[in-house]
Amino acid sequence: MKTLDTKLARIRSGAYRPQDFIIADAKDGDMAFGLLSPGPRRDASGNLLSGNANRAAYLQAMREMTGSGLIDIMLASASSVEILGQEGLFDGSPVTPAVRFNDTTDIWSQRGARYTQSHSRPFRTARIAKLRPVVDLGLYSITFSNDVESDLRTLEAYSAFRAEADLLGLRHFLEVFNPAFDVAIPAGELGHYIGDCVVRCLGGVLAAEQPLFLKLVYNGRRAMEELANYDSARLVVGILGGAKGTTRDTFELLARAEQAGARVALFGRKINYAECPLTLVALMRRVIEREVSPVEAVKVYHATLASKGIRPILAMADDVEISDPVLRAEA
Repeated sequence: MKTLDTKLARIRSGAYRPQDFIIADAKDGDMAFGLLSPGPRRDASGNLLSGNANRAAYLQAMREMTGSGLIDIMLASASSVEILGQEGLFDGSPVTPAVRFNDTTDIWSQRGARYTQSHSRPFRTARIAKLRPVVDLGLYSITFSNDVESDLRTLEAYSAFRAEADLLGLRHFLEVFNPAFDVAIPAGELGHYIGDCVVRCLGGVLAAEQPLFLKLVYNGRRAMEELANYDSARLVVGILGGAKGTTRDTFELLARAEQAGARVALFGRKINYAECPLTLVALMRRVIEREVSPVEAVKVYHATLASKGIRPILAMADDVEISDPVLRAEA
């Protein structure tokens, strides 16, 4: 049985332990950033080289992370999961493959583009009827914009998707982004607005079409606790990673979100841009399970890099600092 299913069952039953925290490696960046999605090129030791990695390197990183047993979900584009599935990567593996079901316009992040300056418009590259033989789980993303026409369009598209997914026997988890620009909501209230939108959106949805869990921006402890405590049997709350930040940001975000009720983390750039992704994720587990503090984890991470001969991107003195504005504001 996949670890995702056993962990979700314990979380929903009220028997959650930190060991049940779910980690997903989000390597679906090709549906947002295009050529930059594999991240920087590295040599065999993990040290940075000039230029960007190619798709072969991106796929190899997915193979290595899946084989490590450190994660519960490998999220990628449909084309990547198809390749890896044909290789048999997930056969007998405890890791659940998942694909990005939709790619709304507010994640179109090609170099020079300005799509993210406009309200999110629903769009799906993947034809989900074709995906059923490949995978049974995927991510569907929405963004609320405090604009009735935009949000109505978003919710109608989500309703149509749920109907199609239900007929095909496909499961999904729901990603809710922060709007990329000012939508006339005070910054301190944005997390509460999004929480209200999520509950209003899902209140009319029967169990068969509910998302397995949520993926949200961490907008502070109060907003996270409020949503996580609302209906923990149905609304399992997860966090997304966002920008790379410092290594302290990665561990601090995990620790604070888990303490506030989050039970899932889906990190993309925080993992993909790390000097040693496997070491980072192993320490993420130790932070969640309270074996080490975020600060201690940064020190262990740097010591491991030194032992492997990998040059850190940031010096310890800088990497142990919190750079994320939301986390800094709570410190």
